[in-house]
Amino acid sequence: MSVHRPSTLEELQEIVAAARQVRAVGSHHSFNDIAVAEQQVTLSALPADVVVDRDAATVSFGAGLTYGELAGTLERERVALHNLASLPHISVAGAVATATHGSGDANRNLATAVAALELVTSSGELVTAARGDTDFDGMVVGLGALGVVTRLTLDVEPAYEMRQRVFEALAWDALFEHFDAITGSGYSVSILSYLGDTVDQVWVRSRVTDAPEVVRDDLFGARPATVDRHPILGLDPVNCTPQLGRPGPWSARLPYFRMGFTPSAGEELQSEYLVAREHAGAAIEAVRGLADRIRPVLHVCEIRTMAADRLWMSPQYERDSVGIHFTWALEPEAVLDVLADLEPALEPFDPRPHWGKLFLHAPRYERVADFARLAEQLDPRGAFRNDWLEARVLGLR
Repeated sequence: MSVHRPSTLEELQEIVAAARQVRAVGSHHSFNDIAVAEQQVTLSALPADVVVDRDAATVSFGAGLTYGELAGTLERERVALHNLASLPHISVAGAVATATHGSGDANRNLATAVAALELVTSSGELVTAARGDTDFDGMVVGLGALGVVTRLTLDVEPAYEMRQRVFEALAWDALFEHFDAITGSGYSVSILSYLGDTVDQVWVRSRVTDAPEVVRDDLFGARPATVDRHPILGLDPVNCTPQLGRPGPWSARLPYFRMGFTPSAGEELQSEYLVAREHAGAAIEAVRGLADRIRPVLHVCEIRTMAADRLWMSPQYERDSVGIHFTWALEPEAVLDVLADLEPALEPFDPRPHWGKLFLHAPRYERVADFARLAEQLDPRGAFRNDWLEARVLGLR
């Protein structure tokens, strides 16, 4: 495998057109073989060229940027994105291509902010597309199968501040009884547990407004933390974004971790399955039923909500969703053994896996035939196809 680091668009076009098989790599925050190819390209050396268009309420930039790098420019321009993922360290293009999401009942995934994109196809041609164009909804979550995305344009809004508070030891019965109220208690809410006797933590992030904050002393029986916490029990929160209701910029509160620090547990694996919101309780109970199997390789299980969208290969396509996320110990064989039990347990709820994480079986997508047609149209020589795409997306293996 060879890795190319082009510094110009023309150089990238030449590399792609000459490669028998090629895939783009972002910030290497993927836990499966989505980017495996004979040749890879990284866009980190391409110009960032960040341009904020206040009239259009958009920002456009080179696709090699991470969210943390982009946020720095947006903060200086006093504009913001609608949401962020848990980590600011990941590349924007990689997150978009895999439908990575943040959290929030009314928040759609990060890819839905894409207003336009440009990509290099396997012939070396530069193709542009914008919201409203034919097949645009199929191009955004492209899974690396359509071309190398070189530039993105995202929606922005006026900058805002947020605060976050953590509540501890929520009873499972309280979670199920008050699920909608709990996930709706903030702009972005994350529920974290080691799958023990209680839900360990509920992180509630709220936008700062002119009105005084109403400070809760109880969240359906869960008590507010009195010191900053790490999402994984027992780890030092020094790398985490500030809590305890301290206001700060959107980009310094929506992620768990600060830029420049080791995120999460460091060396780890991840999986996530997204189910329709109406199946949340039953799906969570199915996971809890396997707790004894899961806990030996589990760092933390996280539950988040997100709103439906219209992007063909988005796990939230046409359904409000609940994600059940697993941060695993770096024990690949043991984790795969657990997934062999976990996926059948979730099967009655039509789970859709996160495209950038570990999973075993191809999910059911009603637009997969349309996506395959689009891939054939943009990549007729199959330069962007790999074993992972054929097995996990197209169901051909």
